[in-house]
Formats: sequence, C-alpha cells, structure tokens
Amino acid sequence: LSAVLYNLLYITSSRQSVMYTCSMLVQKGIFSPVERSRRRARLVSKDGRCNIEFGNVEEQSRFVFLIDIWTTILDLKWRYKMTIFISAFLGSWFLFGLLWYVVAYVHQDLPEFNPSINHTPCVENINGLTSAFLFSLETQVTIGYGFRCVTEQCVTAIFLLIFQSILGVIINSFMCGAILAKISRSKNRAKTITFSKHAVISKRAGKLCLLIRVANLRKSLLIGSHIYGKLLRTTITPEGETIILDQVNIDFVVDAGNENLFFISPLTIYHVIDKNSPFFHMAAETILQQDFELVVFLDGTVEATSATCQVRTSYIPEEVLWGYRFAPIVSKTKEGKYRVDFQNFSKTVAVETPHCAFCLYNEKETKAKERKGYDNYGFVMSEASETSDTQMYNQIKITPLPLGREARGCRLNLDEETTSTTRRAHL
Repeated sequence: LSAVLYNLLYITSSRQSVMYTCSMLVQKGIFSPVERSRRRARLVSKDGRCNIEFGNVEEQSRFVFLIDIWTTILDLKWRYKMTIFISAFLGSWFLFGLLWYVVAYVHQDLPEFNPSINHTPCVENINGLTSAFLFSLETQVTIGYGFRCVTEQCVTAIFLLIFQSILGVIINSFMCGAILAKISRSKNRAKTITFSKHAVISKRAGKLCLLIRVANLRKSLLIGSHIYGKLLRTTITPEGETIILDQVNIDFVVDAGNENLFFISPLTIYHVIDKNSPFFHMAAETILQQDFELVVFLDGTVEATSATCQVRTSYIPEEVLWGYRFAPIVSKTKEGKYRVDFQNFSKTVAVETPHCAFCLYNEKETKAKERKGYDNYGFVMSEASETSDTQMYNQIKITPLPLGREARGCRLNLDEETTSTTRRAHL
C-alpha cells in the first residue's frame, strides 16, 4: 500500500511539474498551445515521400494499373512483390502438375487402372498427384533427374511439355527482371543524398538569403545536377477562389551557379530574398505564423548506372531558423586531405541578421540616397526657361541703404534702359 501511495504521489508531482513548466513557457511566449494543437500538414515528408491519397477513383481508372503491369509491379512494396514472386512459381508448378495428372489419368497410366506390362505411358513413373507435381517442378526449372520423362506415346504430352518450358522462361525473365529493376532503382541512390534538418536565413554577400545545406554521402558524383524549389501555400485569387496547394517557384543557386553542380563535398545553396521573393514580406517575428511548405528538389544522373534520380525534402515554418548560419564542416588534415565532419552537418550558429528583408532594403536605399545627396528618388532637377518678365527682374539691382532713421528699406535701381519702371521697396 505504501508503494502504491508513493507512486501516486510521484505521478501527481510529475504532472504538476509538467503543468507548471508548460505554464511558464506559455507566459514567456516560448510555447503556444494553439500553435501546438494546429498540426501542419506536410505534402512531402523529410525523406521525400508524398503525403497524398486518391479517393473515389473509378473502376475503369483502376483497370489502367493492370495495363501498365510493369510499373505497377515496380511500385509495389517488397512484401507484396515477394508474395507475387513465390505465388507465380508455386502456382505454375501446381497448375501444370494438375495437367500432367489429367494426361496420365486420361491415358490410364495410373496404377489404379492396372495397366498391362506392355503399356507405354505418356509420362514414365507418374503414380499420382504428388509425382505429377514433382515432374512439373523438374520440367519447369530444368532439373532433369531422369527418373520421370515424356515418351513418344502421347502428342498431347509433348505439346504440354513445350508450352510449360516456354511459360517457365517467361515467368523467370519477368520476375527476375522485376527484382533486379527494384534493386537498381535510382531512388535508392537518392537515399545517399541528405539535406540539413533546418533551413536558415542570414546575410550572404550583403543580401538576405535563405540557406540550405545538401551533401552527397557517396564518392561517386551526380552528373548534371540541378536544384530548385517550390513554395506551397494556400492563396485566394481576386475572384474569390481558394487554391490549397498553390505553387511558387523558388530559385536556388550556389556561388558557381545552379547548373552542373560539382557535388564532391557538401554544398550550401541559397535563395536571395529580394522584392520578387515570397519571403520578402516575412519577418523574424511573423514567420512562425505563416502557413507554407518549402519543397526542395535535386535532380541528377547517377554516374554508375546513368539513371536519373530525384531527391526531395521539405521545410515548414518551424524548421526555418531566422538569424542563423551553418557551422563550417570542411577542414584540411595534416596529410593534405579534406575532411568533412558530418557531426556538424545540421549545426547552426546565431549571427546578427536584419529581422526582415524589407528593412534591409530600406536601409540600403537610404544609404544610397545619402551618397547621392537627396532624399527623394523621384526628384529631378530641370532647367527653367527665362521669360520676358524674368529677364526684366534679373536686371534689377538692389542697393542697400545706410542704417538709421532714414534707412527704412532698400532702394531698387534699374538700369538706364528700365529707369521708367524704378520702384522703391520699404522693408
């Protein structure tokens, strides 16, 4: 009883401590129960699998999968593929075993018919269904024990032997080809391409960029590699239509360009957040409230097999770290070799970063205005043409009067040509 009471008190105290910790996190703004309860749906998982299912597919559309039987077999999981593999061989052996038994039964070769000594059976030494099954197995896999064999007595048995041999070769070719194609699929090569767990946003070459790290775990290269991204989000058109999976192109580059990547060491790809970027109006304080999914694709050709492969992953707002950069992982050893430390592959380091791209570009524009000497880019100096009135007033000479009681203003004297229009201006 004391042990039970102790466990109850321990569980109660643990729950109270957890609730207290959660309440403190909520007060500090670190944890939000609303955000936690709202699970973000991924279209693409971190390992590249697509989270989508098709419903209400018509029966005619399902029949199309049977027409494209090769692709259907390749897309099956291993357990289903092995089930079909074993069932195809066992089924063919048993089916032809029944046919050989029928041939022996019709020709009265079985012992139950008490054949005479001079009776020549269609197949030697078939005494029942078991022996017929063994003969079918020996024939299709070309074992050739020599104890059971077809005679010249029955033409039907000869044609059945030919048909089973041809069908056995077809089954062997199809099943072995399906297994080999399944093993050598390029998506298995894609598993040796890894992306960083998080994407980071920081300054790079004076620009605010979204950075992702990708690495090739094999020494063999990917030929003609090309990397790009898609931003999936829900948008509402001006006509009021809601698009659930609206796709926006995201261009990723490296310092050497995004075509034909030299993928011998981990690369840091980046997307410049400019005015055309969908991340331009996001900020460090509001990115977690956004609803988007960034899907990154890497296409390339496998060097060993010349097969094309595609690697993909995705990032949701919680996996985008604002104000961080990736830690360096490439170093040089004493032997002169370059060493890649994958322990720090996804490690990030906090750096000073503007809290929004809009502020960074405004700061740059302000500095550019200060260098040019004016504050308004729309202001343009223009020359004014002189009219007859302005020419007349340009000829006016202002003569200052001495200070005193009589000096209550300044006398405006014109040239000799304009003495008739002389006026006095009192200030």
